[in-house]
Amino acid sequence: MRLTLAHLTKTYPNSVRALDDFSLDIGVGMFGLLGPNGAGKSTLMRTIATLQQPDGGEIWFDNFDVLKDPMRLRQQLGYLPQEFGVYPGQSAESLLDYFATLKGIASRKDRKKMIDEVLSITNLEDVRKKNVDGYSGGMKQRFGIAQLLLNKPALIIVDEPTAGLDPAERNRFLNMLREVGTSSIVIFSTHLVDDVKDLCQELAIVNGGRLLKHSSPANAIAEIKGLIWTAAIPRDLLQKTQTQHQVLSSHYTNESSIQIRIHAHVKPDDRFVPAIPTLEDVYFTALKSEVKP
Repeated sequence: MRLTLAHLTKTYPNSVRALDDFSLDIGVGMFGLLGPNGAGKSTLMRTIATLQQPDGGEIWFDNFDVLKDPMRLRQQLGYLPQEFGVYPGQSAESLLDYFATLKGIASRKDRKKMIDEVLSITNLEDVRKKNVDGYSGGMKQRFGIAQLLLNKPALIIVDEPTAGLDPAERNRFLNMLREVGTSSIVIFSTHLVDDVKDLCQELAIVNGGRLLKHSSPANAIAEIKGLIWTAAIPRDLLQKTQTQHQVLSSHYTNESSIQIRIHAHVKPDDRFVPAIPTLEDVYFTALKSEVKP
């Protein structure tokens, strides 16, 4: 089972080119789609989910043409958009029953069995009678996963799901997503490197609607081994250093100095020492190396 995207393009009426000849092949497991806000991630998610048509290109899933047969994909799709609204004054149990009916589960007995199962998976059994609009942010996101699991989807898409969650809720959500992603294709869109680092077997870095890198986290980090350097420099030299080197990140160490990380094939000067590369270095290297058309 694979999802194949071939040469997708999408330009909005305001001339923003959200997808630019985008091609990608994704297999079963957790797949991280990493990029800054405005990179085209949400456009790509909506296009895969058949909520909008691309201007050009192809989408194939499990050997059928998604753009020619979108209903066939929707029957196998679980989608959690970036903004997930709920009906006010409705309990998790009643809303899930409603969503299960919409997904074609006609038998009340079958619906109850499925609802019990997804509430257990998402650890919402104790609050099944509580109105969802009173849930915390993390509980609402877990409810979002519960509703998308009702049809046992083969393809799951979650768009920026950890935005606004506190650290404890974020960890609970990511652990739950890891559990449900063992037998499906799960596309996890985020701008947070830490979300992808320990969760995803593969990742793609995107910006400006273009694919910049496709790899596994481990291989991507291995590719820049020996190319990352760090040094403490005076704060007033940061701007000059940025013109001379590919500065990936920086943080203040005290009032007068700043610690920087750069990408370079040779040691820049005696101030720098080798640094152990991280996935964040991979991310910023891809963004900084992007060739503008």
